[in-house]
Amino acid sequence: MSFLYLLGFVAVILFSAFKVLPEWERGVVLRFGRCIGVRGPGLIIIIPAIEKVLRVDTRTVTMDIKPQDVITYDNVSMKVNAVIYFRVLNPEKAVTQVEDFFFATSQLAQTTLRSVLGQYQMDDLLSSREKINHTLQEILDKATEPWGIKVSVVEVKHIDLPKEMQRAMAKQAEAERERRAKVINAEGEFQRAEKLKQASEIISKSPSALQLAYLQALQEVTGEGKQTIILPIPIDLFKPFMEVLDKSKS
Repeated sequence: MSFLYLLGFVAVILFSAFKVLPEWERGVVLRFGRCIGVRGPGLIIIIPAIEKVLRVDTRTVTMDIKPQDVITYDNVSMKVNAVIYFRVLNPEKAVTQVEDFFFATSQLAQTTLRSVLGQYQMDDLLSSREKINHTLQEILDKATEPWGIKVSVVEVKHIDLPKEMQRAMAKQAEAERERRAKVINAEGEFQRAEKLKQASEIISKSPSALQLAYLQALQEVTGEGKQTIILPIPIDLFKPFMEVLDKSKS
């Protein structure tokens, strides 16, 4: 019976000596508490009771940063949240240089988000998202490099403005739309006046063109429905026709 217990104990020891790590994991091996290297992926062998394996996931992590209270450079209070993408490049540093790299990266991202956005005015936060994202990514990547962490992307997701600021921006946008509409209308009137000026100059140089314009106006007036319109016709309109008739008789 004791032989069977011994055999079972040896089997358990041998079984615990073999570890299988998937493709996205690495094993940081500690021997008597001292790091002796990184192993994996695949099958690895350790010395039971002497060596210990700490598994580290090397896939890209998507971390959502909860909304942070931010006061902008022009003293506007708002809530801003973001998302960061990072991965472990050096598993040994991620284990030995920081207690919990996931928690540490989250806290660092929150404080960096507040400090960086506080350096911008509200209008810049709304219009310069790409520049702000790049600045946040550079700062976080530099700060997490000693931990073996690579921050690849930082995106500001949502900016929650106070309601009174939203109403003020809505009024400003409406006033801007009205201003543009008035400018476009004024430009249209100016172009119309220019065209009328050019047309009047052409008509003044040609009596025949004046007559044709008058006849066209009459046609447009009488074009809709049956109606009788009495208009005074200047005799000067018929003068060119009379001259032509006199020349033909002579």
